[in-house]
Amino acid sequence: MALIKVSNLSFCYPGSSDPVFDQVSFRIDTEWRLGIVGGNGKGKTTFLRLLNGEYDYGGQIQNTVPVRYCPGMIDAGSGDAPAVNVLGERYLDYELWKVIRELHEMEMEEDILYQSWGSLSPGERTRIMLAFLFADDASYLLLDEPTNNLDERTREIVKQYLGHKKSFILVSHERDVLDACADHILAINRSSIEVCKGNFSSWYENKKNRDNFEIQKDNKLRKEIGRLERSARESAKWAGKAEQTKIGFNPIEEDRWKDTRCYIGEKARRMEKRKKNLEKRCMREIEEKKALLKDVETEHDLKLFAKCGQSGTYVWADKIDIRYKSKEVCRNVSFTVERGERVLISGKNGCGKTSVIKALLGERENMRGKLTVKGGLTVSYLPQDGHFCTGSLKELAKDRGIDLAVLLSVLRQMGLERKQFEKPLSQFSDGQKKKALLAVSLCESADLYIWDEPMNFVDLFTRIQLENLILKYQPTMLFIEHDQYFSSKIATKEVKIGG
Repeated sequence: MALIKVSNLSFCYPGSSDPVFDQVSFRIDTEWRLGIVGGNGKGKTTFLRLLNGEYDYGGQIQNTVPVRYCPGMIDAGSGDAPAVNVLGERYLDYELWKVIRELHEMEMEEDILYQSWGSLSPGERTRIMLAFLFADDASYLLLDEPTNNLDERTREIVKQYLGHKKSFILVSHERDVLDACADHILAINRSSIEVCKGNFSSWYENKKNRDNFEIQKDNKLRKEIGRLERSARESAKWAGKAEQTKIGFNPIEEDRWKDTRCYIGEKARRMEKRKKNLEKRCMREIEEKKALLKDVETEHDLKLFAKCGQSGTYVWADKIDIRYKSKEVCRNVSFTVERGERVLISGKNGCGKTSVIKALLGERENMRGKLTVKGGLTVSYLPQDGHFCTGSLKELAKDRGIDLAVLLSVLRQMGLERKQFEKPLSQFSDGQKKKALLAVSLCESADLYIWDEPMNFVDLFTRIQLENLILKYQPTMLFIEHDQYFSSKIATKEVKIGG
């Protein structure tokens, strides 16, 4: 067992005036299965890279255990080199028998190590990477969204595999993954960092209770501060009057004896003391109130600008086959999308889910079969990721024909801070780019919303917002999503491709 001690950690990316971490301190145990949660842009991946020694920082990170980092996106650009060579060059001290042992735990045979890296699916590459990482018993592993872009079956395999391991930090935006794999949570809140025992659900339940308590206390203090301020004003008024009558002639008094003046003086002193005590108490209440709500994550109700929609069937797909050159991507795909339905397209990685969506959007040169979209429909399309995003939010709003003020309002409700609005999109994190594209789609007045993996890179709080939004407005949707919790809540129908 070893402790990683973080003391007064500060970090800011070059050229940015917005610190990611500012004098934060905490401790974590390398025996834990530690899940990291927090909003997009709060520093989850940055912290892993700091532990990995990739950036200079202020403060101290005391760690005696070697670490190894597993990025969420694993490049497939190594051509025809066998997988064992690609990863063997990265992890020179690996023992092959241990790698094979780990592969078997993830339902893979060793011969996959000798297939070309570029030919493997994202799920296969992820599992091989994990096998190499966990074959090293001495290192502390840093896993950055390892289940991203994985199909349902592969996600389940990886989830079960990680649930039986230890000694790793896991960044994930998927509730079921954090619940199955984490025994401690490191939460990067709005103004603090906390470490607690348990999985995501137990942490989130405690957080909601704490947030509700602080909101109720804040409301109570607001009322108490208002009452104290009114009492202080009244006391000041009476103290002033009493002070003015201590000396001199008072026409309402028939006599002004010495004892009377003493009485009035004592009364004025007491009123002045009461005024000062009320003022001090009011200031204490105000200071107590300032300590509240700093870490409260308010899940604002989002709005969807969907059209009322035409009645009937929106999409007809009848025995679609899609082939690229000599490779068949999918075959015999049939489904319909009726008004008000939220249709989930599911299947293994590489089965043609995105190809079907692209054909629906007009890319049909490689398609055979019948695909009809009802005439006159307005479609809002959300791509898988925002790697292509450049320019500013103002330019994005103009290009998509939506009101900038509305777009910025939606982004604020999704947790993007105002200081981010002036940054170019190229400086946004992957999650912030995806939020920008989601906000654009929400602002578009459409009959049909087509979303390709909308939850990729998006934080848990925004996922909850989107679930509530879709269940409230019930738009007509066709979507691809690997987050099982999200899909199970919003889908009204499922179309499986590839059996």
